Amino acid sequence: MALEHADVLRAAHLARLGLTDDEAAHYQADLGRILEMVDRLQALDTEGVAPLAHPLDTTQRLRADEVTESDQRDRFQRSAPAVEQGLYLVPRVVE
Repeated sequence: MALEHADVLRAAHLARLGLTDDEAAHYQADLGRILEMVDRLQALDTEGVAPLAHPLDTTQRLRADEVTESDQRDRFQRSAPAVEQGLYLVPRVVE
């Protein structure tokens, strides 16, 4: 897929990036190489290959879900300017 200079400038505009013509030319070459690599990957035969979440077949070791600290909510809320029923009260900012 050929990437034109105008395509790069349009993508930059949509992303709200300010690019000079020199920068756009540099990115045009980089993006062109990326698109060529994607085309090569799409040409590979992946029939029968199961999708993977991770390339290694391992599981994450998880720690036990245990309470390790005592409830200190009242202590933390003593310094708050406004609290009601265990909740911090904040000024309304959206009308």
